[in-house]
Amino acid sequence: DDLTDHKMHSEFYRVDEKAAETVNAAKREGRRVIAVGTTSVRTLESLYYIGVALDGNPDASEEELHVPQWMPYEYAARTRPSGSPDDGRPEALTTMQALQNVWDYLNRHELTALHTSTQIIIAPGYEYHIVRMMVTNFHQPQSTLLLLVSAFVHGDWRTIYDYALAHDFRFLSYGDSSLLIP
Repeated sequence: DDLTDHKMHSEFYRVDEKAAETVNAAKREGRRVIAVGTTSVRTLESLYYIGVALDGNPDASEEELHVPQWMPYEYAARTRPSGSPDDGRPEALTTMQALQNVWDYLNRHELTALHTSTQIIIAPGYEYHIVRMMVTNFHQPQSTLLLLVSAFVHGDWRTIYDYALAHDFRFLSYGDSSLLIP
């Protein structure tokens, strides 16, 4: 199926300053960030792209910090990975730079929480910036949630799902969950 015609739903979220500092500290100290649930994954990964948006517009309104569906892929196409050889494109922000932009924004605007939304679609080819482990249920075939899992495990979702099916794991929202560590 072609994803280009898919319109991803928006999810509204709130990240308070304690959560933002916890994520910043974890990344700064080299600890792994574990997301529980796909909404948490989308929220945490959106923080990177909010930091990217703030890099170009440090005084954006919270509404302007909405993360559009294709932003990660468009940004990746026009930048080169941090630390890679110069190929004429600007270098992408590091995760720490992006998170620092979010932290600075909260402090500069004396906000105790960031309230915004995301339409981010995470599919194979997506580069995770923040989440390093994930707890999630087993999702339906051909769903955007399965695409998110596939991107996380570098396409090896079928092995995980075959194991779950062979061992009678329950699927969907009230089913069994898994801890994914790529």
